Amino acid sequence: MGSDQTADASAAPEKIVAMAAASADAKKRATPPGHHAHGKVGTSALALGALGVVYGDIGTSPLYSLKEAFTEKSHQLQVDRINVFGVCSLAFWSLVIIISIKYLMFVMRADNKGEGGILALTALVMGRKSKGATVAKAGALVGLGVFGTALLYGDGIITPAISVLSAVEGLEEVDKGFTDWVIPIAIVILVLLFSVQRRGTGAVGKVFGPIMMLWFATISVLGISKIIDAPGIIQSVNPYYAFKFFTHESSKAFLSLGSIFLVVTGGEALYADMGHFGRRPIAVGWYGMVLPSLLLNYWGQGAFLLKEPEAIEKVFFRMAPESMLLPLVILATFATIIASQALISGVFSLTAQAVKLDYLPRIKILHTSHSQEGQIYVPLVNWLLMAGCVGLVIGFQTSSKLAAAYGIAVTMTMAITTLIFFRVLTDRWQWSRARAFLVCVPLFVIELGFLGANIVKIPHGGWFALAVGVLLMVQMQTWRTGRQLVAKRIQRGERPLQEVLDEATPTKVPGTAVFMFKDLGKAPPALVNNLLHNKVLHRTTLIVAVDTAEEPRVPDDERAIVTRVEPGVFQVQLVFGFMDEPDVPAALSLINVRGLDFDPDDVTYFLGRESIIAGKAPGMNPLAEHLFVMLNRGADSASRFFNLPYDRVFEVGSRVEI
Repeated sequence: MGSDQTADASAAPEKIVAMAAASADAKKRATPPGHHAHGKVGTSALALGALGVVYGDIGTSPLYSLKEAFTEKSHQLQVDRINVFGVCSLAFWSLVIIISIKYLMFVMRADNKGEGGILALTALVMGRKSKGATVAKAGALVGLGVFGTALLYGDGIITPAISVLSAVEGLEEVDKGFTDWVIPIAIVILVLLFSVQRRGTGAVGKVFGPIMMLWFATISVLGISKIIDAPGIIQSVNPYYAFKFFTHESSKAFLSLGSIFLVVTGGEALYADMGHFGRRPIAVGWYGMVLPSLLLNYWGQGAFLLKEPEAIEKVFFRMAPESMLLPLVILATFATIIASQALISGVFSLTAQAVKLDYLPRIKILHTSHSQEGQIYVPLVNWLLMAGCVGLVIGFQTSSKLAAAYGIAVTMTMAITTLIFFRVLTDRWQWSRARAFLVCVPLFVIELGFLGANIVKIPHGGWFALAVGVLLMVQMQTWRTGRQLVAKRIQRGERPLQEVLDEATPTKVPGTAVFMFKDLGKAPPALVNNLLHNKVLHRTTLIVAVDTAEEPRVPDDERAIVTRVEPGVFQVQLVFGFMDEPDVPAALSLINVRGLDFDPDDVTYFLGRESIIAGKAPGMNPLAEHLFVMLNRGADSASRFFNLPYDRVFEVGSRVEI
């Protein structure tokens, strides 16, 4: 293709992108392995890292879960042999079925280019619909995925609060004089935890794994020390004891499922953090240390309760010798801080994904590491989480009361994950419906049982997580719908790019102009105004559209598709994954196409900035319109989101009524 000929729109993208790929490949060879390239890091090292990031939440569940199964006000159980064996049996089978079978055996195989989590799973469904599937069904399933994502924010607020509070409450066992200090100490720890988030987790993360290894070793020893006194508790692996538990006190046994479910909270973290470590290291950590440690501790608690039923209120800390109580409280506090850190980091990642998939407005996202792409800090979310956590500690006062608010959001998210996974089985893996039903229906029935038991928690605190989920769901859907309406309004006045260029007789001026515009093939308003009023066109003019793929990351050599419209004028489609940082200047610098001279130091970026007003135009509910206008005003600037240099950005405003 000669440099003086206009590129053919149908053939040019493939030919020109090949040239861009050659340049990208050269740079890629000189670039260190990315976030997912674990390089020579062994499985053992990754498994140790996973202990500190993935298993913090589920690993600290022994602090409160078994206790709550007996003491929750809605179903207070007598601490007798039948109930103790039944609860231990249910804890065992919950861990095996939900974590080992559902997540490790099945769901974690449904990765989106190596990434996991409910948004990544939803993106798989968005990307491919089964034959005959209606848009309405696909939309409903995506809506469920968005709701599950919103619910995880509620979990992100409750987990740090209940984890830290349950650990600090151990001080009451050390000395009753600490009782009045539990709340202030918990608040100070939470404030400090959120205050250091802006520094990133890289340096601190190196010690997370060893601390959690010490934690799991400690709870194992505690469990074994009590199992020795009553080894028969291990017989609770027999599901007969769970059956006998339900026939003993049926209604209370069913309601206790809401508290027993706390043993598997944190299960979603295994899937969500899969991209950081890989499925195999997470599995090695689970079977090699986490599962045995949890089972030994739960059995130890059960054995201890058979000997001392009155210890139920502080069963975990009462298992320790008095001389080791203070060190145990300190270790538990560190473990809960690590568990909280994992949830906070997860919410940050979730926010970044939602922004890039256009479910949330652009907000300030800072990258805290030059080498690890996934380490980010979101100031607005950080301070909102801190306010929520501190408010919960002050409002609920004890971990027992907080436990009433905990569980329902996670249960609903897990059930939604199962529904979406069913579609992945039938659409992506091409399983027959009968085979997919065989896997998903038993899991869904079990999760519905847990959900039903958690419903009674709604008046006692469960409403909080649901309220957070519903509010965020409304906000996410409003933003997405509003953005689609704005795009339609803007498109009405657009003209074909080639038509505008043919009519113009501009003067060519030195330099490069980059017009950021979503609709390739159409003329950006800023370009039209420039030709109309200034009668000039830069020697190199790029109309750049940025799109987010329904996969986590896009390789550099697949990043750009370039179409030459006429000499010096190019259309560039940049595609980033929903976990990539959308760095437009860096992506444009990689392109090596004849006639396209891109000098990063001699570029002017033209952005459109819409002023949105709520009007009488059809499309949205008036309340939703006002919410969208408010969200749009608070959105971060496109220049910062796309990493554009501030001193080279020129914004062109327009007014849009929705």
